[in-house]
Amino acid sequence: MCYIRNVGGYRTEYCKLQIGCLLVIAYIAFLYVRERRRYEKKLRPTPFDGLLALGILSLTLDGATAWTVNHLDIVPAMLNRVLHLLFLISLDSIVFLLFLYFLVSTEGLPKRKRDRFFLFAPYAISIAMVLLNIGSLEYRTGRLSNYSMGVSVYACFIMVGISIILTFVVFFRRWRYIESHKRASIFTYLLVMLLAGGYQMLVPEALVTSLGMTIFLLGIYLNQENPALRQLSHYHREMVMGFAVLIEGKDGSTGGHVRRTTAYVEVLTKALRDRGCFRDVLTKDYIQNLLMAAPMHDIGKISVPDSVLQKPGRLTPEEFEIIKRHTVSGGEIIQNTFGHVGNAQYLDMAYNVALHHHEKWNGKGYPAGLKGEDIPLCARIMAIADVFDAVSETRCYRAAMPMEQCFDIIRQGAGQDFDPLLAEVFLDIRPQVEAIHSQVQ
Repeated sequence: MCYIRNVGGYRTEYCKLQIGCLLVIAYIAFLYVRERRRYEKKLRPTPFDGLLALGILSLTLDGATAWTVNHLDIVPAMLNRVLHLLFLISLDSIVFLLFLYFLVSTEGLPKRKRDRFFLFAPYAISIAMVLLNIGSLEYRTGRLSNYSMGVSVYACFIMVGISIILTFVVFFRRWRYIESHKRASIFTYLLVMLLAGGYQMLVPEALVTSLGMTIFLLGIYLNQENPALRQLSHYHREMVMGFAVLIEGKDGSTGGHVRRTTAYVEVLTKALRDRGCFRDVLTKDYIQNLLMAAPMHDIGKISVPDSVLQKPGRLTPEEFEIIKRHTVSGGEIIQNTFGHVGNAQYLDMAYNVALHHHEKWNGKGYPAGLKGEDIPLCARIMAIADVFDAVSETRCYRAAMPMEQCFDIIRQGAGQDFDPLLAEVFLDIRPQVEAIHSQVQ
């Protein structure tokens, strides 16, 4: 809130809210830069960098205009209008960019040019209205502070309101695509921004736009952009991957199988999500848990004797039965080892992937002979990734097959060995699959 008093005939403000918010964002920027330098080898520009810079600029202009609008007798009219122009444009821009940031992080920008045009059109119209009407800006006297009004301000208010409402729409539309532990905090800072924006429109002299902006940026930093938390998550993934690679080494592999199959799972899952397949299942939590579970699919091989696992020739029926038991052993190991991690969804995912990734769509797989959609989706996805990598790489018992033949195996197995929908999508993303095969060793 901006408070005023008369000193020597002039109205002097103490813009505590703007200054306080500016200090908070500046401190966040300091922590963010320091942590990125500590944890990231290459400091590449990110969208959040731009949001922080624009936030600091907008808060500075907010405080400056709060001062100039209450010192009309000593501030040149041109300077006052220029500062208001810059502030209104920066406010429009940062709220619209916050909406775009949220849109991209949940569902992505529209792919069609026409949809993108309608997405950016309100923002462009608002900026044009601010520019064309800044000359008619009015200054009014309120109970606590002077404030500005006019077509430029109205256009800015309308655009801010549209951006906030659209952000809420995206939030509720993509609720299931947001990690469950982040939903409450995201809703909270969205609500604070909505209330601050609404109060500012109803009480123009309040000058509380800085509060909503600060809470939003703080929420994004704590939930999504904190480099230390991202690094901790990275360490967790690498630990799981390293454990899986050690187990894979039992059959003479170097870890490439684990990394490639996980990458195949990722591109296949995201392609399914982008096409709207399994919309109620493929939440962000589900995808993240699956990517953490995929490296553990062959963990049961730790119980298979090396003489069987590394045998260069054809397995006897008895030896094949021993190999098949790695699925059951893997499920047991997952339950006994990861049963206390506190994430029931991940435990269930890892268990099903380890136990059922050799099931077949026609019911002729193992260990349970599950058929069709009775096979958990995560295991059906894992099955395609596992088989494709198995036939496309050299193993101790045979050479790698040509790439065309590998895709033919997936094509011919659709409806027999594999879920036909998953196989179709996997074949459609062939360029991505081939890129992973050539790059991940």
